[in-house]
Amino acid sequence: MCGIIAYIGYRPALPILLDGLKKLEYRGYDSAGFSVMGEKELVTVKRKGRISELEKAVDSSATASKIGIAHTRWATHGEPNEINAHPHLSCDGSIVIVHNGIIENYSVLKELLISEGHRFTSETDSEVIVHLIEKFYRGNLESAVVAALENVEGTYGLAVLHRSENKIVVARKGSPMVIGLGQNETIIASDAVAIVAHTKKVVYLNDNEIAVINGTECIVRKLDGSMITPEIQEIRWTAGQIEKRGFKHFMLKEIFEQPEAILNTLRGRIKDNRVKLSLSVDFDRVKRILLTACGTSWHSALIGKIYFEKYAGIPAEVDYASEFRYRQGIIDENVLVVVISQSGETADTLAALRKAKTAGAQVIGIVNAVGSTIAREVNSGIYLHAGPEIGVASTKAFVCQTMALLLLSLWFRQEKRLPVSDAFIERLFQIPAQIGKILEDAPQITRIASEYSQKQNALYLGRGISFPVALEGALKLKEISYIHAEGYPAAEMKHGPIALIDENMPVVFLATNGQVFDKVMSNMQEVKARRGIILTVTDRENKLLNDLSNHIFYVPETDEDLSPLLNVIPLQLLAYEIADQKGLNVDKPRNLAKSVTVE
Repeated sequence: MCGIIAYIGYRPALPILLDGLKKLEYRGYDSAGFSVMGEKELVTVKRKGRISELEKAVDSSATASKIGIAHTRWATHGEPNEINAHPHLSCDGSIVIVHNGIIENYSVLKELLISEGHRFTSETDSEVIVHLIEKFYRGNLESAVVAALENVEGTYGLAVLHRSENKIVVARKGSPMVIGLGQNETIIASDAVAIVAHTKKVVYLNDNEIAVINGTECIVRKLDGSMITPEIQEIRWTAGQIEKRGFKHFMLKEIFEQPEAILNTLRGRIKDNRVKLSLSVDFDRVKRILLTACGTSWHSALIGKIYFEKYAGIPAEVDYASEFRYRQGIIDENVLVVVISQSGETADTLAALRKAKTAGAQVIGIVNAVGSTIAREVNSGIYLHAGPEIGVASTKAFVCQTMALLLLSLWFRQEKRLPVSDAFIERLFQIPAQIGKILEDAPQITRIASEYSQKQNALYLGRGISFPVALEGALKLKEISYIHAEGYPAAEMKHGPIALIDENMPVVFLATNGQVFDKVMSNMQEVKARRGIILTVTDRENKLLNDLSNHIFYVPETDEDLSPLLNVIPLQLLAYEIADQKGLNVDKPRNLAKSVTVE
C-alpha cells in the first residue's frame, strides 16, 4: 500500500524517481507526486491517477536536480485527488515529506498546529508530520524530524527534504523502508523492487530508527540518538525477475513460474528422504500450534492445520491475524505460533507476531521477502524463495506456503520418531512437473472462461483438504474479475447457499480422488437438480461425473494431501482468463494493494 522512492547522488533524480514509482505501481495507488530540489526552491508536482499523468506534468525546472523524493498514494484519510496526494509541504515551502502509514493522533495534532497558525491544505493524516517538523526546525533537519516523531502515535515510513540541506532524512516505524547503497549515490524506497536495478546492497531500517543520507554517507541512529552499525544485506534476485518477459500480465507470468517456485521451496530441504529445516524450536515444549495470517496466506494456513494434525499429531488452529491481535487468546510458552506472509510486512500479521512473542510463545515465520520485518523479528523461519510476486492477486506464494507448511509438519513428524513414506516424498517431488502439465492445458481454461465471464456470481465447493482451495479459488475470482464468489464446504451448501442456485449460477466443484469423493458427487447431484452450471476439477474419469458436469478440467493424480498444490492451478487460470476477457487490469485490481502495511 502506497510507495516511496527517494534519490540522492550524481545523476538527475527525476528519471530514477519516476522509474521507481512505476516499479512500485503493483502495490496499489490512486495518485502520485514528486518533489526535487530546484535552484532556489523545492519543485513539487502531484497528480491524481496514473504515473503517466505525473510524467506529462514535468517541466524543465525539475530535470536537473540530483536529489528528490516521490510517492504513490493509496487513499486512507481523504479522497484520492491532487490536493491529498503526496508529497506534502510545510507552510513556507521549505520542508517536504512523503509518508506511508497511519498517524492515529493526527486530529489532536492538527488542532494544536492550527491554533499555532499552521495552514493545512489536505484532508490527510500525513500532513501533520511536515507541520510538526516545521514547528521544531532550528537549522537541523534530523533533530526536527526526531522531535516531530516524538509527538506522533501510529506508523510511518518517512522521507524528508529541506531546501537548505543537501540530505534526505528517513525514518521508520511499522512501515518498511529500504536504503540502497550505490556508488556515490543512494536510493531509498519502501520496497526493494524499486532499488534492485541500481544496487543490490541494501540496509533495512528497523522500527524507531532514523537515517541521514547525503549521497556518499548513510548514518543510522535510533530515535533516542544512539548510533548503530546497520547490517548491509544483498538482494538475491535480479531486476529481470520483476519484468513480464513476454507474458501479458505479471499474474500470468507468476502462475507459470509455479513449477520452478515450488522446486526452490523444496531445494536443499529434503535429503535422503528426510526433511532438513534450520529452526530454533524447542520441540518438547510445543503442545499446540497456532497459525495466523491474512487473505491467501490464511487459506494456506487452513491446509497447514490439516497437515499438522495428521502428520505431527499436534492440535492446530488457524486465526485471522486481524482478529487474533485483538482477541484474548490463550497463548503461552507451550504454543508455537506460525505467522505466514508473502511480503513479510503485513501489518496485522506483524502485530500478531509481536503479541505472541510478548505472551512467551515460540514464533516462527513463513515469508517470501528476504529482509522483511517479519523475517527479522521471528525466532526462525522458512523462506519460500518463490521470487518476487508483483501481481496483486497472490498465486505462487500460495503453493509455496502450502509446500512449506507440509515440510514443517513432516519435520515435526520426524522429531516424534514417526516414519515418512518414501513413496510420499517421491510424489511430492513430482508436483512441479504435474503443475507444468496443467499449465500445458491452459488453453482449455481459456475456452471455459468465455462462458463464465459475464456471470454475476459463482460458488466454489470442496470438502476436507479441498475446502481451503475452494476459498482461494473464490478469492482469486472476486479479486481480479469483480464477480461475487464464495467458497464453502460442499456439505454446508445445504445450510443456506443452495437457495442461490439456479440456471445462472456457476458452481465450481473440487472433486479429486479421496475419502470424500462420493460425498462430493452427491453434492453435485443436488446442484444439478436445481439446474446449476457445474465446472468440475477432477483427476478421475467417471461417467456420472461427466453427466453431472457442464465442463471438466482434469488434473494429474496425486496423493490427496498434495492435491491442493494441483487443484488451485486451474482456479488461478480461470480467474485470470475471466478478468482478462473482461478487459480488466489483472495486475492492479481496483481498491486492492499488494502489501497491506496499515491496519
